[in-house]
Amino acid sequence: MSVFSGPRSLLRAFGRAPSGERLARIRRSPHFKDGAFTNPGGPSRIRPSGSMRGFAKVYFDKEQRLRRMPGTAVPVHESTLADLARPPATGLRLTWMGHSSVLAEIGGRRVLFDPVWSERCSPVSFAGPKRLHPVPVPPAALGPVDVVVISHDHYDHLDMPTIRALAGTDTLFAVPLGVGAHLEHWGVPAGRLRELDWHEQTEVHGLTLTATPARHFCGRGLRNPQHTLWASWVVACAEHRIYHSGDTGYFEGFKDIGAAHGPFDATMIQVGAYSDFWPDIHMTPEEGIRAHLDLQGGQPHGVMLPIHWATFNLAPHPWSEPGEGTLSAARDAGAPVALPRPGEPVEPAAVRTPARPWWRAAAPVPAEESA
Repeated sequence: MSVFSGPRSLLRAFGRAPSGERLARIRRSPHFKDGAFTNPGGPSRIRPSGSMRGFAKVYFDKEQRLRRMPGTAVPVHESTLADLARPPATGLRLTWMGHSSVLAEIGGRRVLFDPVWSERCSPVSFAGPKRLHPVPVPPAALGPVDVVVISHDHYDHLDMPTIRALAGTDTLFAVPLGVGAHLEHWGVPAGRLRELDWHEQTEVHGLTLTATPARHFCGRGLRNPQHTLWASWVVACAEHRIYHSGDTGYFEGFKDIGAAHGPFDATMIQVGAYSDFWPDIHMTPEEGIRAHLDLQGGQPHGVMLPIHWATFNLAPHPWSEPGEGTLSAARDAGAPVALPRPGEPVEPAAVRTPARPWWRAAAPVPAEESA
């Protein structure tokens, strides 16, 4: 999908700031204080802590840069329309499309989280983080989607070309408070938007969708006032419950979400793009497993699907580290974890920890071995 065709397209990709009744509703939110949305547990550091020079030294070091890229082609499972048209045997199926994009089939409905089909997560097509593997399932092979759920408005979660393509279908969109302004600007009719504050719910085709807290921040323009909310999401039907973390730092609120809405058949938890430079807004794999257990009331119910890794190079850690870290932490905790290739459908009730993790075949060769 192309993003940029001139200055007007660039400005459109930035989205639109909330105004009118939407802005008035934001100002009435209990989570909006002193002109900005606030995080649970107090302010977060949303830019690299320490010196920018120190961060740049780590991030742009040649050897470190090579470790952040796969060494060979990332193995992708290419599902077809026929594959996805077959209903899940257990009534619940998750297909990780890479990064935070997941197609969830639950209660006979199809929910698409944070779909990003563009080649770059950027407002322009010629710069910004580029895909490290192809899109495993093209939009035409997805089939009908009942509801698209957006966690927040950063480019690696809210992709204008993908949204504009979906705007031409019958799908509904569930978004955090304020994010609807972007979608309306890109052609989504107001009547197909469900815009929620934390702890608010909406009913969509027999599913209950609840926006729940997360610890992150927002913004996609040159100036980023915190006027759009970020959220995690609970999707529930009579038989199943699932949770998508969006982007978040670890916080004690996972226990509250689990107590109110869990336990879950599956959680989709962010485990990549973490760094000591921004510890408050992204989780490490160990924190991701801890969050999963918090959501389950401390017991290893359900399955964790790690997300937000392997697709875009967004942090200083090695490319394969989130996979290895999640596998190790899950084994230590005795927590079941799904580690599918991008595009590979999994049914949480039938998940088995892989004997040979797929990412090891594509992991970069350490510098001392390639010398």
